[in-house]
Amino acid sequence: MKNVLVLEPARLVFNTEQQHRHWYKKLPVCYFLMMKLLCSQVYLAAFACMLLTVYLCFQNLPQASSNVPFVTDNIVMDPITVLLWLHPFGKKRPIPDCQTLYNIRACTLTTDRDQYLRSQAVVIHHRDIRGNLSTLPQGPRPVSQRWIWMNFESPSHTSGLKKLGGIFNWTMSYRLDSDVFVPYGYLYPKKGYGSKKVSLPHKKKLVAWVISNWNEEHTRVKYYIRLRRHIPIDVYGGQGMELTNNSIVQTVSQYKFYLAFENSQHPDYITEKLWRNAFMSSAVPVVLGPGRANYELILPPDSFIHIDDFRSPKVLADYLNFLDKNPKLYKTYLMWKKHYNVHVTSFWREPYCSVCKAIRAAGSQTKTMSDLAQWFEA
Repeated sequence: MKNVLVLEPARLVFNTEQQHRHWYKKLPVCYFLMMKLLCSQVYLAAFACMLLTVYLCFQNLPQASSNVPFVTDNIVMDPITVLLWLHPFGKKRPIPDCQTLYNIRACTLTTDRDQYLRSQAVVIHHRDIRGNLSTLPQGPRPVSQRWIWMNFESPSHTSGLKKLGGIFNWTMSYRLDSDVFVPYGYLYPKKGYGSKKVSLPHKKKLVAWVISNWNEEHTRVKYYIRLRRHIPIDVYGGQGMELTNNSIVQTVSQYKFYLAFENSQHPDYITEKLWRNAFMSSAVPVVLGPGRANYELILPPDSFIHIDDFRSPKVLADYLNFLDKNPKLYKTYLMWKKHYNVHVTSFWREPYCSVCKAIRAAGSQTKTMSDLAQWFEA
């Protein structure tokens, strides 16, 4: 069975990763100035087309129903029932109304396990299994029913996968090759594309970082310790200062740069640290995560700064100080705001409502994840 939500343009771009690595050498600051000045308008147009494809995928989210076919515009839609087997992290939340939120009709979400036999899909959150297979449905599984493995943590923080081979039919995660692809965020085109000016935000502070899970064995903490020797960095969270009004966006909005450092480095693992913490705050993200080519699948290449482009933390610090003193060049990292808006995914409403669309699009096609661990940890 083909994956339900597939971004073919993204796959083509991803295959050029080695080429990107070839061109992004550890060069001095002057190289990056030249690179910015030679930025291709053709690439921007191509990226706009790709982003439009991603946006349209998410505009076509799923729909709510009764026990009889739903008729709209003379099209009969069979009702779909999705059983939410476990509350993520054990916390009960209101069940979203997919029709009201996303104009998704003929879709019913439920936590009533008595609806198991009549459900087209059962969504199971990985963290709440805790390696205990007895927490899964124990009764006979209807032939056409899909069990969907839902997980938004990285492989470094996902245990117990070896036990789950041959159990689930579909995957739902941040990975592009998931059956139900739900990223932490995305850019989508503004109406009146390219018609608005971008004003340079007034910012007096330089670099911020918000971190809740401080572990000196993590790559991100090790890099921060080296970087702070060459440039001042204001740290917020458990190991730093308190947030302004307990708001990350209000706090980071005062800064020109934000360290969007992921807690682990894996393909496609790009979280709210970029979408909310940096982009929603109009701060230029300095990213540590997957390689640059992976980021460029979903972002304009000049909307972020990747640590891999610099041969040392000192060279990166020199470049950030250089941008601080050159507002015109700094502004080029914010030009994406002229063309795109930021969407930050709403958990858990969007993942739940995405399932109905996927079920309807797949029709009668079926499959089984024979080796979930091999796929997710690759």
